[in-house]
Formats: sequence, C-alpha cells, structure tokens
Amino acid sequence: MPFILPTAARTIIFGNGPVSDLQAAGAVVRPGDFLIAADGGLHHLQALRLRPHVLIGDLDSIEPAEADAVLAAGGRVERFPARKDQTDLELAVRLARAEGATDLLIFGALGGRWDQTLANLLLLAHPDFRSTRLRLMDGNQQIYLIQHETVIDGRPGDTVSLISLQGDAHGVTTRGLEYPLRRGSLSFGSTLGVSNVLVDSQGVVAVEDGLVACIVISHAPLAA
Repeated sequence: MPFILPTAARTIIFGNGPVSDLQAAGAVVRPGDFLIAADGGLHHLQALRLRPHVLIGDLDSIEPAEADAVLAAGGRVERFPARKDQTDLELAVRLARAEGATDLLIFGALGGRWDQTLANLLLLAHPDFRSTRLRLMDGNQQIYLIQHETVIDGRPGDTVSLISLQGDAHGVTTRGLEYPLRRGSLSFGSTLGVSNVLVDSQGVVAVEDGLVACIVISHAPLAA
C-alpha cells in the first residue's frame, strides 16, 4: 500500500553517506515531516531516536533485524535487489515523488565515495525532478537547483556560489549579493560564480536559460 503524505508535508531523506553534524540535522526535522531512510541512512535516524516511515534500498548496509524493527514500529520496507539500475538514494527520491512529495530535504548524500557524491549532486538536474524542491544538506551547507527565479534565505555574510550544471547559463541576474550579475552568463566549468556573499537576509537569483546549482554556506545552524 502506498503511503499518503499529509497535506503540505515535507519529506526528509537520510542517505547512507556521512552527516557532519547529526544533531544539527535532527534539529531541522519538524513534527509532521515524512521520514525516509535510504538503506544505511536508517542508522542516522536511529542515532536521532527517530523512526522512518519508509525504509528503501537493497538493505545491504543494515541487519535484517533492523528492517524487522521498522515494520514492527508501523513503518514500511521497500526492498530491492542488489543488481539494480538506481542507487538507494535515487530510489528514495523517486518513491517520494511518486507519492506526491514536492519539498525534499536530503542528508547523507555528500562526502564518502566520490562517485556517489557526484551522482547525488547531479540528481538535482535530473529531468524527472525538475518540479521538485530538492535540497541536499549537511552541516552549515545546502545545495539546490535554480531553473528560473529563486529567493535565497540566509544571513548577511553567508557565502553563495552559483555553478552552471548543464552547459552555459545565460541571462543570470542576482539581487542582494555583493558581486551582482545583470543578465550575465555562467560558463559551464567556470569558477566565476564561486564565493559570492549575501548582503541581506534574502537574495534573489533569476536564470533565463540554463540550470544553476546554488550552494549556500551559512555562518549559523541551518533552518529549513
């Protein structure tokens, strides 16, 4: 039976990668958030004394008794074979999207294996997830995709980097950043957009053509 997300609920996915500040990640979780563990991401939730609504993956990073405990607590387990076409994290994102989630926060997607880190970063640009607010988070950093116009929430002094993910990005306009762009371009592979600075509590980035990754490095604990 598919799970039913509460109206306007956020979904938070914990992957199996390292989480640099687990307590900070736990502080982001709100009552009513829907929690998904991607295989060994279950261990992060266990450390936070949180129960996943869904455990998904080939489950090669957990013990059978741990999956049984999820079921006993009323959760759902989606088991896949080890020989599969997607990573456990992509399976978790697809599950959430299929059930109507539009706001996803992901912890445990960065660090560890470089191949999986790069693949997880590029999930942001997957065509299937373009209508989803998808954010990778860790410690005081978060990364998300800008396709059209996005408001950046933060604090003055926060670092904001803009990196084109799909060829060159054109018509890039920023407001509220120390180094402005006015319908400028970010070339694919260029470092031009790295290490800008937020000068107010909000900034705005608009992109006329292209896909731009926005990385925000906060000087205070993240609130989401």
